Amino acid sequence: MTIAIDCRWIDASGIGVYLQECLPFFLDSPHTFFLLGNAKRLSPVVSEKNNAVVLDCPVKPFSIKEIIAFPKNLLKTINSCDCFYSSYFNIPGLIKIPVYTTIHDIIFPDMPELTTRFGLAARMWFYRRAFNKSKKIFTVSEFSKSRIEHHFGKKKDIVNASNAANPFYSAAELGKIIKKKCILFIGNIKKNKGLTILLDAFFNARKNGLDYQLIIVGDKDNFRSGDKENSIRLEDLENLGIIFMGFIPESEKWRLLAESALLVQPSLYEGFGYPPLEAMLSGTAALISDIPVFREVYGTFPVTFFKTGDSRELEVKMMELLHEKNPKPQSLPASLKEKYSFKKTAEKILKELQ
Repeated sequence: MTIAIDCRWIDASGIGVYLQECLPFFLDSPHTFFLLGNAKRLSPVVSEKNNAVVLDCPVKPFSIKEIIAFPKNLLKTINSCDCFYSSYFNIPGLIKIPVYTTIHDIIFPDMPELTTRFGLAARMWFYRRAFNKSKKIFTVSEFSKSRIEHHFGKKKDIVNASNAANPFYSAAELGKIIKKKCILFIGNIKKNKGLTILLDAFFNARKNGLDYQLIIVGDKDNFRSGDKENSIRLEDLENLGIIFMGFIPESEKWRLLAESALLVQPSLYEGFGYPPLEAMLSGTAALISDIPVFREVYGTFPVTFFKTGDSRELEVKMMELLHEKNPKPQSLPASLKEKYSFKKTAEKILKELQ
């Protein structure tokens, strides 16, 4: 079987991680692949593989050129394949073979306040286009599946090919890690991530004697543009026990996860949510909001839930978890370590493509 894969999202937040981690398992299969994307980025990935060819493609996803003027030479190669897979809901125009897409979440119609009226209309057009053109649709949780069906109906087969975490998060010798007095937040700094709730809880906890730092892995400027009502608070945050790390490599992120006393994920909306899983695999406890998808994904894990949007309850539970002076690394049983894996995800996708 010959499969064309749109790899332009590699290195682009969680969307890129999903494909990046599945790709090695795709390439270990007996199929032939044409990988659409940045040749410089993809060439090392396929250097030792004889079943993959890179198709250099500078066309930006969700652009007008992608829809009406996609390069003819690339289209010719793509249309010679048995199927086309996109890890997001953008599809180049004039593809004539069966198309499969992954829609990770349906956040914009569920939380329209995250964008403008025009932005929502444009995204809905792309959502509908992907839904209508796809032979099958993959998503990352039963929650996301239910929301896709809510907005677009049940006429398409939607397959839950869930997210996972990179195996190296559970590969370290956790007993050698020394915990530090820090609380960790990881995510893009948008309103749906609930950072405002965490800031309120953290400031109150500091007033009540908490002597921990809050480390935010995300971009400060993005926080300013993504949550304008809190922009004024930014100026003095680093003088109040908060450190902005910006975007960091995976190895540095693992170190932060392993050394932190607690990960807090106060999300208002997610399609899956990586960080709690990464934290527990790294030996760190997770305090997370009780949104439906977190209840689904982490209901069997040793996490602590707090009421979504309740900064007071978050503060109380945060203080309780940090009360122990020398928190020990958390250890997951093998059954939970293996519950989500990109190997399983890649195998499920390939099975459906066949």
